[in-house]
Amino acid sequence: MKNFVFIILVLFLSVSCKKELVKEPKGLIERGKMIDIMYDLSILEAMKYQNPLSLDSVESDPKKFIYKKYKVDSLQFAQSNIYYAADYETYKDMFDELGKRLAVQQRATDSLVKIDDKKAAKAAKKKVAETKDSIKSSSNPASASPQSRQKLLDQ
Repeated sequence: MKNFVFIILVLFLSVSCKKELVKEPKGLIERGKMIDIMYDLSILEAMKYQNPLSLDSVESDPKKFIYKKYKVDSLQFAQSNIYYAADYETYKDMFDELGKRLAVQQRATDSLVKIDDKKAAKAAKKKVAETKDSIKSSSNPASASPQSRQKLLDQ
């Protein structure tokens, strides 16, 4: 009985050993470069989703630009993607790193948007204050200069 359990255990371990499901492609893109490509493609997809017309004006396919930037072709990217996807842990780690990069970029973008919003609100507030001042000065013609009185009379 002990021998039977031992044989079953050995068979189970030998079968469960990790076999390479997908062979390494000839032109495998290195992990870091692959993450960079995936990051750029993610940004591209976000642009398509947020403002689809922004990419319609581009003459060529934006994905081709990204492939050209990293000196890879679409087949090489697809084969490398399949290879990395076959190993779940590695692929998950790659996407976790990608998610961190996107989160950092999102925080930076959000802070820039907040700064722009504050500037716009400040400018609007200043414009309202200037309008109120001009209304006050025009409502009291006695305190107005002769030129501004003439403008009021012309209206």
